[in-house]
Amino acid sequence: MIDENNGNKLIEGEDFYFTPEGYKCFTEKHHLKRGYCCKSGCRHCPYGFDKKTGSNKK
Repeated sequence: MIDENNGNKLIEGEDFYFTPEGYKCFTEKHHLKRGYCCKSGCRHCPYGFDKKTGSNKK
């Protein structure tokens, strides 16, 4: 049997890592795979969103 949802699974070290505080932090690669900016001010946002101004820098 083939797992059809296999493409949606997150891979630690590739899609995310845990911060020293224990939080899950998504990588730039994960954000690019998702394909859009969530406008949450993510640490590794490849879209350049600035939460303070509410606009994209890039």
